[in-house]
Amino acid sequence: MCSPRFFRVEYEINPWMDTGVPVDADLAVKQWERLREILIELGHTVHTLDPDPGLPDMVFAANGAFTVDGVAYGARFRFPQRGAEAAAHRAFYTTHGWPHTESAEINEGEGDFAYLPGVAGGLILAGYGFRTAPPAHAEAVEVLGRPIVPLHLTDPRFYHLDTALAALDDRTIAYYPGAFSAGSQRVLRRLFPDAVLADEADALDFGLNLVSDGRHVVLNSDAAALAARLAAAGFTPVPVELSELKKGGGSVKCCVAELRG
Repeated sequence: MCSPRFFRVEYEINPWMDTGVPVDADLAVKQWERLREILIELGHTVHTLDPDPGLPDMVFAANGAFTVDGVAYGARFRFPQRGAEAAAHRAFYTTHGWPHTESAEINEGEGDFAYLPGVAGGLILAGYGFRTAPPAHAEAVEVLGRPIVPLHLTDPRFYHLDTALAALDDRTIAYYPGAFSAGSQRVLRRLFPDAVLADEADALDFGLNLVSDGRHVVLNSDAAALAARLAAAGFTPVPVELSELKKGGGSVKCCVAELRG
């Protein structure tokens, strides 16, 4: 994770960002700290990156890389405003002894990759359409050695896969069908007939931008209907308020890069 100490909306690179809407920086830090505390209370170890005053979106740490089996596939950001973040993430992984491959293709880390270790020996769901370029999927196969299912995002409000789909445990996902092309919807129905489906309202509240440890699901507190569906499916919802970070187009998952050793 990376503190939002320097978080602000000073450019617009997704439909949620509006430079005319002020950000309460102190509140953003308080909300982020509460998210970090929740993860620690649930028994997880949280590493932190030092924020850079020149990189206001570094708080969205999930976009810096995607890791499987202790190997990091590094990001190459589509927009130049975020490009320098990739080096900060690369330094973290190399310092901690993780093999890191610098991508030659446009991809935004866990923003567009989700991992299901219990499906097909380890299946990667990979989004494209707005940020990550399809050639990155082939590159990720070579780096990570796992099969990939490409999923076409067609609604610009859901510009990253992690705004429209989330892994809940090793085999189960939650997603909003309306974010995907008709073909991708058919693929998801066939692969995950027991998925938890979100409605448009909860998807727009960033309810699917969540982090799950297979039992506890930490998600945006605005997504009350999705929380109820998750509870009915046997998971334990853990709501957290992240109103300030939503102004940048992100929520829980965007703030957390999961380290799969």
